[in-house]
Amino acid sequence: MRLGIIGGSGIERLPGIDEWETLDIPSPFGPPSAPLKRARIEGTEIVFLARHGPGHRIPPHAIPYRANIDCLKRAGVTDAVSLSACGSLRHDLPPGTFVLVDQFIDRTRRVSSFFDEGLVAHVSMADPTCSRLRSMAADALRTLRIPFTPTGTYLAMEGPQFSTRAESRLYRGWGADVIGMTNMPEARLAREAELCYLTVAMVTDYDSWRVHEDGVDVTAILEILATNREVAGRLVADLARRLGVCGRPEPCPAGCDRALDHAVITAPTARDPELRDRLDAILARWHGVQERKGAG
Repeated sequence: MRLGIIGGSGIERLPGIDEWETLDIPSPFGPPSAPLKRARIEGTEIVFLARHGPGHRIPPHAIPYRANIDCLKRAGVTDAVSLSACGSLRHDLPPGTFVLVDQFIDRTRRVSSFFDEGLVAHVSMADPTCSRLRSMAADALRTLRIPFTPTGTYLAMEGPQFSTRAESRLYRGWGADVIGMTNMPEARLAREAELCYLTVAMVTDYDSWRVHEDGVDVTAILEILATNREVAGRLVADLARRLGVCGRPEPCPAGCDRALDHAVITAPTARDPELRDRLDAILARWHGVQERKGAG
């Protein structure tokens, strides 16, 4: 079991960890946002990736999502936790609240799959985050006495601009709880890669739906992020401790690690060998199952 941490805005490193090993992992999808870093916390191996790169140089729409997830998979990551800043669409989710996302509404316009013409797969996204990881994170947040809500719907917008007031009110009407720019297509790709994935959304602002307030201000967001960074570090340490004690059940009760079992629809004779080779890490477990079945 290896825990991947994807650090979003304001989280280019994890506080409290000084010794990191840099991993050089090539991917057929190009370089990741930043070199992966590996360390051990509380008996659990951690692989860290700064989603926006060093110095926050990559905007949400330009993040190499496929390379990031592919590299995490190649690094042996089995469980991935996304630490992401977000705006709140609810009065009762003020800045400083953590939201354990269980649903997404995707409004992005990005490449959202590893699969393509010549090798088609349709994974289920009915429950897009891992319920096991979400339960563990909830226990950790309770222990740390951090304000949180155990579920929530994340509206993924294209960005990089923030919402208009009309858009923000529309998303509230749709039942979204928080809004951000980065967790789609990340969650879709994590599911295709058969990773257990969880979004921990950290509220920094109220977006723009509150008509008597100014819109989103980056300066104010950075102030909240400074606090969230320290809290996120404590959460990761507690999660690592719990995973080190409990281990990772095999198979995952939520089925994340078997997402491709009934997803690939292209006939064996029609599969593009070049694309299949490109997806060697993503398809490794699935290929093994097919070979045992004699279905190649």
